[in-house]
Amino acid sequence: MRRPRVLIVGCGDVGMRCVELLRPRAHLYALTSHPERCTELRAAGVSPLVGDLDVRRSLRRLGGLAPTVLHLAPPQKDGELDRRTRALIAALTAQPLRAARATLKTAAPVARLRRLRGASMRPQPTNIVPDGVHRPTQGSSRGRMRKPVLQTGRPVPRSLPGIGKRWVNPLHAAPRVVYASTTGVYGDCGGAWIDETRPVRPANPRAQRRVSAERLLRKATARGSIAASVARIPGIYAGNRLPLARLEKRTPALLDVDDVYTSHIHADDLAAILVRMTTRGRPARVVHASDDSGMKMGEYFDAVADAFGVARAPRISRDAAEQQIDPMLLSFMRESRRLINRRLKEELRVRLRYPSVDDFLATLE
Repeated sequence: MRRPRVLIVGCGDVGMRCVELLRPRAHLYALTSHPERCTELRAAGVSPLVGDLDVRRSLRRLGGLAPTVLHLAPPQKDGELDRRTRALIAALTAQPLRAARATLKTAAPVARLRRLRGASMRPQPTNIVPDGVHRPTQGSSRGRMRKPVLQTGRPVPRSLPGIGKRWVNPLHAAPRVVYASTTGVYGDCGGAWIDETRPVRPANPRAQRRVSAERLLRKATARGSIAASVARIPGIYAGNRLPLARLEKRTPALLDVDDVYTSHIHADDLAAILVRMTTRGRPARVVHASDDSGMKMGEYFDAVADAFGVARAPRISRDAAEQQIDPMLLSFMRESRRLINRRLKEELRVRLRYPSVDDFLATLE
C-alpha cells in the first residue's frame, strides 16, 4: 500500500508498454471502457477500473485515487472541444473538493488549520500565510490586516462558506497529469524545423480537439487543480506498428517533389518518455516526444519495404493523390514539419533507444 499509485487512462499498446516500466515500483490502475479487458489487465499486474470518459458518472472513483495520471485516451470523434479531457479533469478533482467542503462545514478556518496542519496563529514575518489566517501587515502601527493568500501565493476569498473555483484544498496535493497529445496541432509548417514554442494552427477537427485538451489542462494547472505536462507525439512505430499492410495493398505515396517531412518515435521510447515525464515533467510544459530523424513520408515507406523485402510503394503526384487516396490518410500528406527535441534531451534527460527509424530497422536484419 506504500507504493506510489499511477492511473493510466487509455491503456492501449503504449499504455501496456508503460505498465512494463512502472509495474516494479508502482501500484497501477487502468481505466477501461471494455469490461472484457479486465482479465488481461489483471494478468499484467494492473487493477482495472471500468468507466467511460463519455459517461461522467462512471468516473466517480477516480478522484483522489492516484497522485499520478497518464492520460493517453484520444478525444471523441466529433466536435471541436475535447469533452473527454474535461470530464477527466472534473473527475480527478471532484473527491478532494467534496472532502474539503465537508471540513469547512464542521470547523472554523483557524481551528481547522490548527488541528490538521498544525499551523501557528502567531504573526510571522511573511507575506504568504496559510489559508484563512489573517496576520498584521509588517511594520503597521494600526494592525491592519493584509489580504490573505494561499501558500501558493494566490488570493483566497474573504469568507469561506464553501469552495470557490480557484480554491485548492491544502490537504490534497494536485495530481500530476501527463497528457499524450499530437504534433498535428501545428498544422502544415512547410517542412521547417520547429520547437515547442511554435504557435499551434490545427488544420482539421481532430487536431482542434487536441488543442482543446491542451488548453483545458493548462487552465486547470493555472488554477492549481492539477499539474499537467504535455507530450506532443509524431508518428508512432514498432514491430507491430509498421505500414506493411499499406505496402501490401500498394497504396501510393507522393512523388519526392510533392512529399512531406514527417517525424517518428518508437513505441518503447515513447513509453519511456511518458514515464519520465511523471517525475521530471514541468507543469504546463510541452515536450516533443520525437526521435532525431526528419525523413520524408515516402522515404519512411521505402525503408520499411527494403527492410522486409517487399515492393516499394508506387509514387504519384499530389493532384493524383487527391483523387485516389482516402481523405483521412490524405490529411497526413498535407502537413510537413520536422521536430526539434532539445527539451526531451536537456530537461528530461532521455536517451533514445532508437534515435532514428533506420536504427530500429537495422535490428531486424
